[in-house]
Amino acid sequence: MALKAGAIAPDFGLLATPDQKVALSEFTGPVVLIFYPADWSPVCSDELSVFSAADRLFRARDAQLLGISVDGPWCHQAFKEQRNVAFPLLADHNPKGEVARAYDVYRDGDGTSERALFVIDADRTVVWSEVSPVGVNPGADGALRAVEAMS
Repeated sequence: MALKAGAIAPDFGLLATPDQKVALSEFTGPVVLIFYPADWSPVCSDELSVFSAADRLFRARDAQLLGISVDGPWCHQAFKEQRNVAFPLLADHNPKGEVARAYDVYRDGDGTSERALFVIDADRTVVWSEVSPVGVNPGADGALRAVEAMS
């Protein structure tokens, strides 16, 4: 069961590139965490493209998008460049799925994460979360509405 609204979002520091870590605690405004199973899968590619296209809408509300999967930073870097992803993709790979486990969205059966979205406020409180079936692109509308409701 994924973290629900009202829960404190666990802090983390994950690699965004092979030599650059990003921590949740670095951000002072809203953050949208986009947990997805894997780079290069068709549904994940579509979902990240949707969020990439909506990135300017989130930024206009001072919200930061962060994608998280168990893939490594080199894989993320190649995927990001190939797909023109506009926001950081973070590598939850060492130890594998540690952050996904902290948010209660790790899939033990296949070693990936659920397709889950979390909107976190400046106090690191989850204000909205949603878990979708792995084969379904949830789109960005729900997360954007949750960010807009914070204004």
